[in-house]
Amino acid sequence: MTEVSLKAGDVAPKFSLLNQDGETVSLGDSAGKKTIVYFYPAASTPGCTTQACDFRDNLSSLQSQGFVVLGISPDKPGKLKKFVEKEGLNFALLSDEDSAVQQAYGAYGKKSMYGREYMGTIRSTFVVDESGKISHAFYNVKASGHVAFLREQLGL
Repeated sequence: MTEVSLKAGDVAPKFSLLNQDGETVSLGDSAGKKTIVYFYPAASTPGCTTQACDFRDNLSSLQSQGFVVLGISPDKPGKLKKFVEKEGLNFALLSDEDSAVQQAYGAYGKKSMYGREYMGTIRSTFVVDESGKISHAFYNVKASGHVAFLREQLGL
């Protein structure tokens, strides 16, 4: 498997995935808008909950700046629905069960925990501009304080 690493100016890989309600959501649905696409390892885990709630709590201010937020993980739609309901999330979570979209964005690769190496989702965030190009790519991001970090990087 080749390592993909997207950077500013690259065309964002297109995708169509099922959301927490089993409806198909495509990157093209937000054409003409700025889209924050973030990849996280697993719904309802501590770090992923922290990150999702950070987006939830800041969504209206991001939307007022013209952004759409999409979260993507390998979880099935049913697990995503439980996560959305439990945490009161107000944006779409998308299911990438085969990790194909994660791989296209370079958000899937070798990780290690407690000295054990394994393949998994690399917490990553991409900002896609109105024309479908990557304006910002961040790999191995921290779950806490993520929206503040994005605001700083995006000059918001």
